[in-house]
Amino acid sequence: MAKKDLTGKNIVFGLQHTFVMFGATVLVPMLTGLDVGVTLFAAGVGTLLFHVITKFKVPVFLGSSFAYIPGIIAIGATQGLPYALGGIVVSGLLYVIVSIIFRFVKYENLHKILPPYVTGPMIILIGLILAPVAIQNASGAFSPGIAEAIGVNGCWLIALVTFSTGVFVKIGFPKFGWKFASNLPVLLALVVGYLFSVILGVVDFSSVVSASYIGIPHFTFPKFSISAITIMVPIAIVTMVEHFGDVLAIGNVVGQDFIKDPGIHRTLLGDGIATSLAGLIGGPANTTYSENTGAIALTGVSNPIIMRIAAIFAIFLSLIPKFTALVGTIPGPVIGGISILLFGMISSIGIKNMVDAQVNLSNPKLLMISASMLVLGLGGATFYLGPIQLSGLGLAAIFGIILNAILRPKDITKSDG
Repeated sequence: MAKKDLTGKNIVFGLQHTFVMFGATVLVPMLTGLDVGVTLFAAGVGTLLFHVITKFKVPVFLGSSFAYIPGIIAIGATQGLPYALGGIVVSGLLYVIVSIIFRFVKYENLHKILPPYVTGPMIILIGLILAPVAIQNASGAFSPGIAEAIGVNGCWLIALVTFSTGVFVKIGFPKFGWKFASNLPVLLALVVGYLFSVILGVVDFSSVVSASYIGIPHFTFPKFSISAITIMVPIAIVTMVEHFGDVLAIGNVVGQDFIKDPGIHRTLLGDGIATSLAGLIGGPANTTYSENTGAIALTGVSNPIIMRIAAIFAIFLSLIPKFTALVGTIPGPVIGGISILLFGMISSIGIKNMVDAQVNLSNPKLLMISASMLVLGLGGATFYLGPIQLSGLGLAAIFGIILNAILRPKDITKSDG
């Protein structure tokens, strides 16, 4: 990392990105029983490896994958968490195999498989599928005790203060000449929302008081069984589809085609190696994060060095349980308030993607592909193919790709007539 990259501004941007990723990243180990410190360590190291593999070109932070939660819980309850970790290791190796295959697929063929009228709905769905999480957080559903203490309206008041701060920082600060500060809407919104929550008396500091200042993460080694592997590996098929959507989304935000350069084979390889590494040391599977895309769209800060700085912060925080506990006290309504902006940004990017490509939705073939993807992605449909369970974005994406291959629409844009 060059010395010129370690400027005060970039370090602050990196800290902001760490806060954006923190909540979702540590939620997975909290739900599954894995170690929070190991999870942060694995996310940080995995992100740095991803950047090396992708030639330092893709502004991505890898965090814990939610898709693996049911599998980790199920295997943990019947065989033990080490066997779930073994399944995660093998899942990452599947990424590696697929990345080798895509290395020999021509770039032009990839875009025939994933045209704008398929990728647009995919990106839209990423944000809309996450929307209920933002609303549940904002209403206090994910913060035990807060809704009871101040009521649902009180939770929404915290969320509104946080949301409004983010909007004002991004839109209002430039009018005062505060250009640098205007790029910190997430960080400043979280600070204001947190302080407001402290004033209302809904922040519990007991976990911070009991936490140690320095601590080594509790690394755990994996164990392997065929049954655990057959449960976890099919999940990787779904997360690889989501990987495509995230890479396409981040490319649309920054105006670059990462499918072409450094290539989807490199991003898949980086994601897979990071996932296997996480499983080897006791962490959950890593994945490209939608929150990452929303944060870049909102802040306008897309330099990949910011994500690497955030990764270093994550590694550093994994060794400081007291600070980890402090960040963990951020109330759900604060997270929910800023998530409304972040997740909404992602869906808006998908719409922009289709507009920029001049997708002609008066063409019934294109309209049917996009419409069916949106309904399948949001409707809660689930399709079973042996051990593979497809739903949400994975089901919508695969259906859209297959339907596109069957219908083979020609007049994609209005100009084509």
